[in-house]
Amino acid sequence: MVKTLGIGGLFFRAKDPNALAEWYQTHLGIDPAPTSATMEPWITEAGVTILSPFAHDTDYFSKDHAFMLNFRVENLTSALAELNAAGIDSGDIVSMDGVGQFARIHDPEGNPIELWEPAEP
Repeated sequence: MVKTLGIGGLFFRAKDPNALAEWYQTHLGIDPAPTSATMEPWITEAGVTILSPFAHDTDYFSKDHAFMLNFRVENLTSALAELNAAGIDSGDIVSMDGVGQFARIHDPEGNPIELWEPAEP
């Protein structure tokens, strides 16, 4: 069996790829994909990564999107305060015992993003 080491990237279509990459860098600290050998890529911290196909009729995220991004954050309350101050709306914080806290935002093109503060081990 192939041993997969982690996610090497997430690639998706955008109406304005450069503006969307800049939004992710400005608001979530995610560096854009390198276009030269001297550009630094975004390097994630070690942690849980979930790959979870959902039923086609799930209501966990909007039906007009085939995927939802989920990013681990260090302090969800602080992250939401910073994003809200920048004019980015967020949903309420939802807690799951033993899993952590979650809240939703959307990027400028409407892609759903779930921010997750994992529960302490």
